[in-house]
Amino acid sequence: MTENALDLFVHRTRASWGPLSSDLVASCRDHLEQLAKAHAAEPWLAALHEEAPASRELYRDAEHGFVLQAHTEQAGLYRPPHDHGRSWVIYALQRGEIAMSTYARVETGAGVQLVKRDETLLRAGQAQLFLPGDIHDTRCVAGPALLFRFTERDLRQEDQVARRVTRYVERNGAWTVGT
Repeated sequence: MTENALDLFVHRTRASWGPLSSDLVASCRDHLEQLAKAHAAEPWLAALHEEAPASRELYRDAEHGFVLQAHTEQAGLYRPPHDHGRSWVIYALQRGEIAMSTYARVETGAGVQLVKRDETLLRAGQAQLFLPGDIHDTRCVAGPALLFRFTERDLRQEDQVARRVTRYVERNGAWTVGT
């Protein structure tokens, strides 16, 4: 039986799974980059290109809890700074271009502010890792973009139930904790 790129990603990720470590995130990143380079003629990927869903779950691991989603984003879509709570996440781009900026959270006398560290332009076949607590934003600069998002746990649970995800808002020209 011939495996497609999605099946191969799942198999390899399950085989390398374990506690958070440099080796684990490196192997998951490598697997996701390979997935992002899959041939567009594979039926599952051709369907994503044709249907262009805003969000679609591609795989959820019942044993380990990791989740793989696909997102189609149009040029100009901006997702303000946020973290992913206790989760680590890897984004990989299948097509398009997405700018991702990282931020440091700084406590000041006036409260919390974000300081922008850098910006990376993610292109097709590339992946970007964010560890627990890392703060980042995303902006689609060339679309439609097809983005894979791999999380080591269910982010809906982390965000909506456990309330561990922090989102930031811009006030008076500075990013601060949203309310």
